[in-house]
Amino acid sequence: MLAVLSAVLMVVDARFEGLKPVRSQMGLVLTPFYWLADLPVRLWEGATQQISTRSELMAENEKLKAEALLLQRRLQKLAALTEQNVRLRELLNSAALVDEEVLVSELIGVDPNPYTHRILIDKGERDGVFVGQPVLDARGLMGQVVETMPYTSRVLLLTDTTHSIPVQVNRNGLRTIAVGTGNPERLELRYVADTADIKEGDLLVSSGLGQRFPAGYPVATVSEVIHDSGQPFAIVRAVPTAALNRSRYLLLVFSDRRTPEQRANDSAEAQEAADRQASQQATPSAAAENLTPAAGEGTDER
Repeated sequence: MLAVLSAVLMVVDARFEGLKPVRSQMGLVLTPFYWLADLPVRLWEGATQQISTRSELMAENEKLKAEALLLQRRLQKLAALTEQNVRLRELLNSAALVDEEVLVSELIGVDPNPYTHRILIDKGERDGVFVGQPVLDARGLMGQVVETMPYTSRVLLLTDTTHSIPVQVNRNGLRTIAVGTGNPERLELRYVADTADIKEGDLLVSSGLGQRFPAGYPVATVSEVIHDSGQPFAIVRAVPTAALNRSRYLLLVFSDRRTPEQRANDSAEAQEAADRQASQQATPSAAAENLTPAAGEGTDER
């Protein structure tokens, strides 16, 4: 009977409009039951969405943190590359002012002994590096090579207590010797007369004496001059122009390693060879002129 009644109601509802108010009222009455019936599903979906949304937000947060960290690392690397580019440009500009052949090298190590000022560079015997070779950065002389290995070399800095370099005041040519003090920010000048013409701010350059360092390279700037009337020599301190504890890229200078006698002998031999070549070229020319007949002689023969 219920099934028949349901079928009759469906047919009447489909064919006629009389049951629409009843259906509307029934829907209003049954709405709370629909809501209660759907409540567990909606609670489950809400909880699932909350859990998934929280996990997604946490994952997205972690991803954004990782991306921010990567961007910060790239920004730091970019800053380092910018500074490196500036240093390389300075180094290239310095190399352009150097007349001798140069080789760019990179600092790869520092001697851990606090009483010695030595560094390790990435060029060695395979690159033509030799003991005693001058080393400089974009600002001035740093030191010299004291030990060579196949692919690396050790450099003794100017400020080492065992290092000395002959210098001269660029303003007036006054010659003296700069020695290391063990302080990377200071050199001292030895045996400067108390009456010598030297003052703060004077630029000290290599004098070239000793045939170790080429002449004319900046070494230090005078920072302090102390005169003592009771002493024959003044106390003169200077600050190295090179960034000894900051420079990473260096220049190895391939200056002329020949002694003055060898340079004089080589120059004389080169001059003699040039004279011989000139005389040999002049001899065939004179012979050709002697064999060429004059214009008048040719006309008389004809």
